[in-house]
Amino acid sequence: MLHKVAVVLCERVAMFEFGVVCEVFGLDRSDDGLPTIDFRVCGTDPGTPMRSSTPGIAVTPEHGLDEVHDADLVVIPAAAAHNGYDPRILAALRAAADAGATVLTVCSGAFVAGAAGLLDGRRCTTHWKYTDELARMYPSATVDPDVLFVDEGNLITSAGTAAGIDACLYLVRRELGSTVANSIARRMVVPPQRDGGQRQFIERPVVQCRSDSLAPTLQWMNDNLDQQHTVDDLAARSTMSPRTFARKFAAETGTTPVKWLTNQRILHAKDLLENTDLPLESIADRCGFSSGALLRHHFNRLVGIAPAEYRRRFSCRAEPAAQAG
Repeated sequence: MLHKVAVVLCERVAMFEFGVVCEVFGLDRSDDGLPTIDFRVCGTDPGTPMRSSTPGIAVTPEHGLDEVHDADLVVIPAAAAHNGYDPRILAALRAAADAGATVLTVCSGAFVAGAAGLLDGRRCTTHWKYTDELARMYPSATVDPDVLFVDEGNLITSAGTAAGIDACLYLVRRELGSTVANSIARRMVVPPQRDGGQRQFIERPVVQCRSDSLAPTLQWMNDNLDQQHTVDDLAARSTMSPRTFARKFAAETGTTPVKWLTNQRILHAKDLLENTDLPLESIADRCGFSSGALLRHHFNRLVGIAPAEYRRRFSCRAEPAAQAG
């Protein structure tokens, strides 16, 4: 059950993520027949304003870290991602976890949990922009970059910004039931559950090679995505044997020619879905896929949603084509 929730603030707390936590757990909704929660905002120096990530806005925690130790849920909103957090905060988090509290992180709050040792040997996530950094800083953790949140029992980590809503409502549903979670979601005017993950939001830049030897070939491949390419043809263009080309390609790009081409074709398809009203078969043809069905297959695999749904969510045009696929 969630009788007591303690929010632990670090310097440069992110206001949206903090607001999400307050909205889900901190508001009195007893007039809707929902249970009340003892909600405490905690910091190292209660009564002293703390800087937020929004210029000109400060947050003043009413309570000290002594309120954390007996909380049922300890929430860490997003804060600056580094490893130099106040040791008093880290000690309070460890003590709460040892006492049986569930710890919930929102966005980059996962870095605070990592500094406290709470991610060791656990599966977790954070904003897609920071997943590589989180994995580098805490190599014993298993960082999943594709999901909205991860439930590890007494540890729940969420992806960026709005995914914090998903994680908070999920925890309410887990602890207090669907009726309570649905009522809160209705008051917030958000869906009680969202499908998908954060793969569709991830920027996947063009894979660069580590030297100039393959740069002309990669540029030519990228300029001619609509054509079919074989390793033999690409090796000849690079004046190498097929075996040498494949080995050098993997060494310099970290992937195979086929995977590299597929990634770039999907990037091009995303751009066309966002900025044109071309039907899916035309997009498939321009991107070098033999059919719309093959494009759908690879798009779903790499992006996590269908091309039609991606266009619905991200199209820059006022009236996307009905036959997106």
